[in-house]
Amino acid sequence: MKDHHKDSSVRLQHILKAIEHIEQFTTGVSEESFVKDTILSSAVLFQFSVIGEAVTYTDPAILEKYDYPWYKVRAFRNMIAHEYFNIRLSSVWRIILQDLPGLKATVQAIMENSLHL
Repeated sequence: MKDHHKDSSVRLQHILKAIEHIEQFTTGVSEESFVKDTILSSAVLFQFSVIGEAVTYTDPAILEKYDYPWYKVRAFRNMIAHEYFNIRLSSVWRIILQDLPGLKATVQAIMENSLHL
């Protein structure tokens, strides 16, 4: 029998690692540089895909305990995968600045409170 609790723990660790990568990639970078640098923006978008995929495979019973718009994380992953050329990098930059810290804090809270890691 599959241990969904353990699987979710691993997925949440993947989310935190991807967030760390995004933070590392974008530290000291301006929005203008981010938008112009296709290698950087591609790397960041890949990490957002990792985050969305990990959320998709995290036990919904765990996620539902936390007031966070998880559907937006999954939808963003789908947009990256299926509507790549319609992505506005200035919007991605705003997500990095405005939404990523909240996601990180929520995932850390889940790891500390729900999974006892």
